[in-house]
Amino acid sequence: MRTNQQTTLKTSVTLTGIGVHSGNPAEITLHPAKANHGIAFLRTGTTTGNDRIIKAHFACVSATELCTVIGDVETGAVATIEHLMSALYGLGVDNALVEIDGPEMPILDGSARLFVQAIDSVGLALCGAPRRWIKVLQPVRIEAGRAFAELRPIDRGFRLDVEIDFESPVIGRSRKAMDLTPAAYRREIAPARTFGMMKDVERYWKAGFALGASLDNTVAVGETAVVNPEGLRFSDEFVRHKFLDAVGDLALAGLPLQGAYRSYCGGHRMNVGILEALFADRAHYAIVEGQGTRRETARADFGAGLGLAAFAAEL
Repeated sequence: MRTNQQTTLKTSVTLTGIGVHSGNPAEITLHPAKANHGIAFLRTGTTTGNDRIIKAHFACVSATELCTVIGDVETGAVATIEHLMSALYGLGVDNALVEIDGPEMPILDGSARLFVQAIDSVGLALCGAPRRWIKVLQPVRIEAGRAFAELRPIDRGFRLDVEIDFESPVIGRSRKAMDLTPAAYRREIAPARTFGMMKDVERYWKAGFALGASLDNTVAVGETAVVNPEGLRFSDEFVRHKFLDAVGDLALAGLPLQGAYRSYCGGHRMNVGILEALFADRAHYAIVEGQGTRRETARADFGAGLGLAAFAAEL
């Protein structure tokens, strides 16, 4: 099998849940899409009654407070897209149409794990067109106070290095760096859950956020310990989730990246901001074909051809 072909889902798959911020029920269906379609959202159930297609692209981002939102409230928006986008990018899905019946994605268990399982359940198929990449040619950096984010060139692959530094002694300072491959993503990143401070809950509620948050979908951080009775899935689950978010936000480049990403005390705004900075100057990047930077793509294509789970861990 050729290793640099675009992929899509083998068939459609549906998930249901509630929005972590709205608390409203949500249903999504991931549909296969043709080559060069990319990832797009079909927003149904709008206030105008008109369905709307919203491209999963940084130029369509309308808000980044506590989650990433594309589209606009007046004509139809989709909030909290980062976990699904992370799963699609992490597993190497190039093309898909995401049909959603409301304004917010389901939070599921607060991680990308159930999105990964849904993709695995249907597997991947080849699209018959070469994969294209955005190759970082020059270093790009943005800063906001002590926080920063940067992209720089590397010979191959996509490497992320994410560091957090919270005043909370429960979270503290930690760092996660690794090359993004499907196996590493599913094993080390996908299960990491979103988290929030118990002291901030009332403030979030008053602002209209976290209305659907619970111990079933959020790691609740108290003054001295994690509140969830099961504890953490990883000792450094907090930074792993920030890594997960970064993958999802950077997927809004529209094509996979060939480069290295580094952030310190970043978040959705800085993840999107670094893409804006990258694309602000054509000298910063090039679009290339056939630069297969995922070491496991060949195995994924083989698995998809047999109808196996996408990038199955035990092939």
